Amino acid sequence: MDNIIESKVSQWLNGQFDADTVAAVRKLQQDNPDELADAFYRSLEFGTGGLRGIMGVGTNRMNKYTVGMATQGFANYLKQAFTGEIKLAIAHDSRNNSRYFAEVAANVLAANGIKVFLFESLRPTPELSFTIRHLGCQGGIVLTASHNPKEYNGYKAYWNDGAQLIPPHDKNVIREVEKIASIDEVKWSGGEANITSIGKEVDEAYLQELKNLSIQPEVIKEQHDLKIVYTPIHGTGITLVPEILKRYGFTNVHVVEEQATPDGNFPTVVYPNPEEAEAMSIGLKKAKELDAAILLGTDPDSDRVGIAVKDIKGEWTLLNGNQTAVLLFNYIIEGRRRKGLAGDTDYVCKTVVTSDLIDVFAAQNNVNCYNVLTGFKWIADLIRRKEGQEKFICGGEESYGYMIGDNVRDKDAIASVALICEMAAYARSQGRSLYEQLIDIYVKYGYYKENLISITKKGMKGAEEIAEMMRGYRENPPTTINGSPVVTLYDYELQQVKNLKTGEVKPIDLPRSNVLQFVLEDGSKISARPSGTEPKIKFYFSVNQKLENAAGFDAATQALDQRVQNIIKDMKLK
Repeated sequence: MDNIIESKVSQWLNGQFDADTVAAVRKLQQDNPDELADAFYRSLEFGTGGLRGIMGVGTNRMNKYTVGMATQGFANYLKQAFTGEIKLAIAHDSRNNSRYFAEVAANVLAANGIKVFLFESLRPTPELSFTIRHLGCQGGIVLTASHNPKEYNGYKAYWNDGAQLIPPHDKNVIREVEKIASIDEVKWSGGEANITSIGKEVDEAYLQELKNLSIQPEVIKEQHDLKIVYTPIHGTGITLVPEILKRYGFTNVHVVEEQATPDGNFPTVVYPNPEEAEAMSIGLKKAKELDAAILLGTDPDSDRVGIAVKDIKGEWTLLNGNQTAVLLFNYIIEGRRRKGLAGDTDYVCKTVVTSDLIDVFAAQNNVNCYNVLTGFKWIADLIRRKEGQEKFICGGEESYGYMIGDNVRDKDAIASVALICEMAAYARSQGRSLYEQLIDIYVKYGYYKENLISITKKGMKGAEEIAEMMRGYRENPPTTINGSPVVTLYDYELQQVKNLKTGEVKPIDLPRSNVLQFVLEDGSKISARPSGTEPKIKFYFSVNQKLENAAGFDAATQALDQRVQNIIKDMKLK
């Protein structure tokens, strides 16, 4: 064990840490020196999105002390950035220790003289974003690790617009957090009078805002008995999803009881992630038994939603995040036009790795579509910059996150569930299924098919391997992939796009990000991006072709799937 790790372990054994923490460190010393090294080899990084890590003792773990030190740094920066009274809202999900960490953060902030609005119990992340603006707060915190496995927890920091931190605030907060060298610098208690409990009154305001997002309430009135199955996957969605569906007017909603109780152990799933078929399997079984129209599932903090519908053969299928985004964006754009709500300044926004089909149909409907870096904070940043000039109507990304309207500045599965069900009701009113409507979009605008591979590389060695992979692609980009020349290279780290045929280089007007995209001559696009929250590198694949009619859908699907597999094989990713 190197000297740095030994020094950190010594500090925890001899510092002002509680007895249980000291005992846990000693046990790791005796029983598992490898885990001890991993728990102390670095300090858990307060990145641009906050903290996320495995729970346990150590500088590289989520625990009372890492949460407290991060909160002290955040408090210090808030006091630098704002004068007068500073207010901050805190929410948490259903994960183990989330309530405890939320109370730790609340106590530290309150001890620093900051007025804290702490939710009385678990609430969805998007409601926290709404609350910041609703109560005029300067910031917010939510304790969640989103859809990570049960061993994880996390801490997301928000600014006064209800969005996660962006420059310069993210780097400034990180700098202040890094200055906290010891737990002795943290104000742990003494300001309890500064903490106010909030709950139902904020729920009511949030639900009313979501109710106002409905585009065609008359369709729901006609199709109120649409059979809906919903699973919160042991998370916060149970607090508000059934209620918003009731307020929208749906009368035939069935909650998956086996997954209805909030539980940080997520007992019925391996990963509490609606992107995973396994997490949706119990809901899918219920949807089949009931012969439902749609199945929806939300992750523990209710910012992501996955759906399943019947395909053209009547078999249940899970839609991916791009397919749901295509359906939802198209419904909102066309629905607003049908109802006379569309305006000349309407725009949508998506991330650079989300389906380019959205760009295509937005353009043909005279709606601007802006592309930003991965993360809803960049969509929120665009909304802030365009306020008073253009009207934001929806945003989204391929990883099952969508935002409708601008009252919430983060992805919102509560609003998304409501609008997706309205979208399904509209399809039913037209004698179509959502799957048939998706194919209709492909026929009209082109068939775009996407895929994603995540390669996990754990620990110190894994981080080095991921960095080396990106370095190799950047310094020696492939000239061909799957037999098709690479014609354009987007390097978001260097903030430039290069035409590999002519050598012409143009700037990319987006912040730096470690993302590479290869555009092939045949129209395929491959994106490589290390995850900011997990020990993974992600590869996104997008291929497309013209679809003449619905009858050719299966053959086109097979051809596009094969093209993706050929790309993956050629890049030696499997």
